[in-house]
Amino acid sequence: MPTEPRVLAIIPARWASSRFPGKPLANIVGVPMIQRVVKQAQKAKYITEVIVATDDSRIFDLVNKNGGVAIMTSAEHQSGTDRVAEVARDKDCDIVVNIQGDEPLIPPKNIEKVIEPLIKDTSVSVTSLRILIQNPKDIFNKNITKVVVDKFDFALYFSKGPIPWDRDTWSVKMEDVLSLTSPLWFKHIGLYGYRKKFLMEYSALPVSPLEKIEKLEQLRILENGFSIKVVETDLDSTGVDSLADIEIIEKQLALSPDN
Repeated sequence: MPTEPRVLAIIPARWASSRFPGKPLANIVGVPMIQRVVKQAQKAKYITEVIVATDDSRIFDLVNKNGGVAIMTSAEHQSGTDRVAEVARDKDCDIVVNIQGDEPLIPPKNIEKVIEPLIKDTSVSVTSLRILIQNPKDIFNKNITKVVVDKFDFALYFSKGPIPWDRDTWSVKMEDVLSLTSPLWFKHIGLYGYRKKFLMEYSALPVSPLEKIEKLEQLRILENGFSIKVVETDLDSTGVDSLADIEIIEKQLALSPDN
């Protein structure tokens, strides 16, 4: 019988942030945010080990003190992916999941969804998630990344802009977009699964032209001729960028105390 793949979940967490310094240690109902992310990751099936990759001793100390595993990484990394790749490089694993460190209520089911295609299909090298956009205004929200996929669920493009563009409707009266006529508009969820070999190759590639323009590093994958399997989910989670977001999380926890 084939052996089960070794799946490593890595959570990049840095102290420095222009909008929210020290965000990983933000207190959410008595528990530091990074600790909550670790807890959610540990609930997911398939995960062999959860590691926090950080460049700050305060985050390192807190995670290890509370029974988790943290590894110090270079402070020179330009992206979370680079930090994840540094840790994965010396680890005995088959699949690496890059989990955002600022989503304290990330659904374990979503983590499982990015792992399963990598287990079932050896031709898939990288996976991510998408969720149907329900509010038409979100299509024009520049803070939300959109993704367009082909009929096999592979990404065609990612953008902060409104894609696909409904030429017949929006070019006439964009402000009157009150409903979505078909399920074509998806928000991209920044959760990734990689085969370790692919992650090493991808992280060594130079920044690509479209990546520079859109400020979306996943475009580097597409520009270099690789495919991203983007699985649909109906579970979303709130990312923390400000103290106001923490208030939202605390309200969600009050409604679902088991998280």
